[in-house]
Amino acid sequence: MRINLASIFVTDQVQALEFYTTTLGFEKKTEIPMGDVSWLTVVSPEDPDGVELVLEPAGHRAVGPFRDALVADGIPFTSFAVADVQAEYDRLTGLGVVFTQPPTAMGPVTTAVFDDTCGNLIQIAAMNEGA
Repeated sequence: MRINLASIFVTDQVQALEFYTTTLGFEKKTEIPMGDVSWLTVVSPEDPDGVELVLEPAGHRAVGPFRDALVADGIPFTSFAVADVQAEYDRLTGLGVVFTQPPTAMGPVTTAVFDDTCGNLIQIAAMNEGA
């Protein structure tokens, strides 16, 4: 058994696709129109046959309160692995991404948290050398 799909709720799939591909660097894998929304996934260019991230419409009534509570408490919805948190922080900040937590060493990992412009906080993380 392996993880095939992971979902993130987004307020606008077009905006989300733009942010997740142009800014973050993921690649669109699947887009199947389904009325007003699409089955829309992106993947890492480092692993195009790996786990797909579903850019899931946030229309369900439970999504808004759930995401609002996470953001209010500063809790990331998910985490992406990067090789170097500081380098990725610098790259993304240069592209206008807003971080709610700068790179912070936390024992064996360094993390940073940013706003994905789609209603979510996202963490990036890397293991520290020697950890």
